[in-house]
Amino acid sequence: MDTKTTGIVAYLTLIGFIVALVAGDKEGAKFHLNQALIIYIGAIVLGVVACIPLIGWLIAMVGEIFILVCWIMGLIAAINQEEKQIPLLGSIKLLK
Repeated sequence: MDTKTTGIVAYLTLIGFIVALVAGDKEGAKFHLNQALIIYIGAIVLGVVACIPLIGWLIAMVGEIFILVCWIMGLIAAINQEEKQIPLLGSIKLLK
């Protein structure tokens, strides 16, 4: 896969992220792979927080809206081949 396709596939699903990581252009799309990984980890953490009654549900609901907005921003940036960081979480680097 080329860099643009790898970046787009990384955002589609968790399985798409794994496919992009294994079969895609890792060096060219490293930025989008990292951003997608941060979004997926954030969604998993909010899923765990949602197990807490009432306050956890509220935090998770607001957080999931934020994660959705970040996911849309990241996907649009990958489609346009831009390297725009997602808000608040974009500076975190997990993939070297």
